[in-house]
Amino acid sequence: MSGAVQVTDPLVEHGEGPIWDGRAECLLWVDMLAGDVMAWEPPDGSIERRHVGNVAATIRPRRAGGFVVATERGFALLGGGSDGVKPLVDAFDDPSLRMNDGGCDPQGRFYCGSMAYDFAPGRASLYKLDTDHSVDVVLRGVTISNGLVWSLDGSTVYYIDTRTQRVDAFDFEATEGTFSKRRTVVEIPTSDGEPDGMTIDVDGYLWVAMFGGAAVHRYSPQGRLDAVLDLPVSQVSSCAFGGPNLDELYITTSREGRGEREPQAGALFMSRPGVRGVPVREYVG
Repeated sequence: MSGAVQVTDPLVEHGEGPIWDGRAECLLWVDMLAGDVMAWEPPDGSIERRHVGNVAATIRPRRAGGFVVATERGFALLGGGSDGVKPLVDAFDDPSLRMNDGGCDPQGRFYCGSMAYDFAPGRASLYKLDTDHSVDVVLRGVTISNGLVWSLDGSTVYYIDTRTQRVDAFDFEATEGTFSKRRTVVEIPTSDGEPDGMTIDVDGYLWVAMFGGAAVHRYSPQGRLDAVLDLPVSQVSSCAFGGPNLDELYITTSREGRGEREPQAGALFMSRPGVRGVPVREYVG
């Protein structure tokens, strides 16, 4: 597996949630607590920054055009080009909580989980934005809701609540978008860092960013550690496959509290690990 190379300057304070936008052939991610969506377009490396609110938690393409974005306490639509932000619906009104990470299921519903600003245990939830713009709670009692991906056949959903130090799996009921039969797939020692964002490749293996662990880990669907991709910065936050052939793994990082000691922290990195990813799922609402 090739190493990770830095592809942007350290542009963000807390980078998260990368996706490859195949329509525009660019990499999108968020500077979460700045409330900005970032876009990096190879090969010239041009960068665009768009402000969407107090928080930009995660973003997914929308089938009707533009994007859906999880903001501080709810959801919004972001137009393409210079089109602005259209608030859609709030999921909660508690100012001590914020949205954090999520993704779309195979049926085109958008999910995002929350966390407390003070990291208080058990106060957060995982929310579902349905295609009719209604919002339901999928999981309660969460601490830091993070990585969320579906198996290639859509029957299983993998989920990270960071403070559990686990990747869990659920049976996924496609008609209603419900989770059941929770079980642990991966247990991660604290010495490896905290599990954060996550993606999946064409072999059904999970790629998990290790915040504080300076690495991305690849796990088999049965939970076996298959490979470790080391990075030169400690706070590795998320990853996603991109490029025209989806054979480039893009990795976001955070510079919070690390900028002076780790000058590359906050940059976007890329690796060619020898395996391809799958296209990002769209929101159909």
